[in-house]
Amino acid sequence: MMHIKLSEEKIYEGSLLLVNADHPLRECGEERLLPVNTEYPDVLMMREAVYILHLIFEKLGCGDAIVPVSGYRSAAEQTEIFQTSLEENGEEFTRRFVAVPNHSEHQTGLAVDLGLKQEVIDFICPEFPYEGICGQFRRTAPGYGFIERYPKGKEEVTGIGHEPWHFRYVGYPHSEIMSRHGFTLEEYMTFIRQYSPGSPLRWMKGSRPAEIFFIQADKQGTTEIELPEDSLYMVSGNNVDGFIVTIPLPAAGAPGDL
Repeated sequence: MMHIKLSEEKIYEGSLLLVNADHPLRECGEERLLPVNTEYPDVLMMREAVYILHLIFEKLGCGDAIVPVSGYRSAAEQTEIFQTSLEENGEEFTRRFVAVPNHSEHQTGLAVDLGLKQEVIDFICPEFPYEGICGQFRRTAPGYGFIERYPKGKEEVTGIGHEPWHFRYVGYPHSEIMSRHGFTLEEYMTFIRQYSPGSPLRWMKGSRPAEIFFIQADKQGTTEIELPEDSLYMVSGNNVDGFIVTIPLPAAGAPGDL
C-alpha cells in the first residue's frame, strides 16, 4: 500500500469545491487560467476545464453557435458586477442571479456562462435554451465533466435562481453521477459522504469506471490516505471539511453500486 499526505490547505483545492452562500472560496490558482476561446480572450477558465470544454465543442461542432459569456472573475470584478446589478436590476433580481463576492463559482475558474450566439447577449442572463444546439450541449456535457449548476426546482438547495446558461466543471465521473441522480453539487457532497475508503462507491457505467470515496480531514492539520500500491488517483478538496478521492478502474470491472 502507498500513503499520501494532504495538508489542510488542500481542502480548498480541486474540481469539486463547493462554493455557495455558506462556503466562501479561499483562493484561485490564477496562473492556471486560460482563455476559453481566442476570440474572447477575456473569458478565462482553469486549464483542465478549457480543454474539456473544447472537446465538447468539437464533438458537437458548435463553436460558431455557442459563445462564452463569462468565466473567471476576480473578487473585485464580482463586487463590481454585484453592485452594478443592484443599481440596475434591484436587490431581488441580484440576490437570485448574482452571487455575493467570494461566494461566487466564477471566482473558482471552474464555471462558465454560455450563450446562444446573437447580436446582443445579456451578460447576466444570456439565452441558452433547452432545445437545438444548446440542448445538445446540455445533454452531452455530463459525459465529459460539466454539469448545469443551477437547475430549475433546486433554488432552495443552491440558493441561486434557475440559470440554464451556467455550467460548472466538476470532472468525470462525478458529473455523470450527478446527472443520473438529478443531484446539485450540494446534494452530491452529502451523497458522497456515505462512501469511505473501506466501502467506496463503485461507478461502472460507461467506459471510465472508478471507485470514489470521501475522507474527513484530520483536525490536526495533515490527512493521510492509504491507497493500493501504484494506483492512479485524483483528489479534490470539498471546500468544507474533507476530500473526495477518485480511483480509475479497468474498464472490465465487476458490477457495482450504480
